[in-house]
Amino acid sequence: MEQSLVLIKPDAIQRCLAGEIISRLEKKGLKIVAMKMLQMDYALAQHHYAVHKSKPFFAELVDFITSSPIIAIVFQGRSAVSLIRQTMGETDSAKASPGTVRGDLGIDLSHNLIHGSDSLENASQEISLFFSDEEIYNYTRDIDRWIS
Repeated sequence: MEQSLVLIKPDAIQRCLAGEIISRLEKKGLKIVAMKMLQMDYALAQHHYAVHKSKPFFAELVDFITSSPIIAIVFQGRSAVSLIRQTMGETDSAKASPGTVRGDLGIDLSHNLIHGSDSLENASQEISLFFSDEEIYNYTRDIDRWIS
């Protein structure tokens, strides 16, 4: 089973969309194994988005992600990384397909509601930024017993 990090971004929190976004991912069969609400500080934001440091939108990205609380979640499931990416949709909501989080709820490229890890390797690194091993729960849902 794969694990992937999802961040419910400040715009989703401000627009009261966190529950809907989480629900969409759970309805895909993904299991929440860790979750917390936090105010991301500047240092964590810079570290999390370090891959974008040389890009012109880096400062705006860091300012945005630190502007309001976020919800960090570790989802687990079969093909979790790709399933989350498909459910999120294209980063630019104008290009995102209907039925995706960003296609249905996104406003623009900068306010795209959700972050999801783009690979298993990055998922592992990103998860460790937000959660200790002790904060990630290994449990079996009743539905998992029925499906297996």
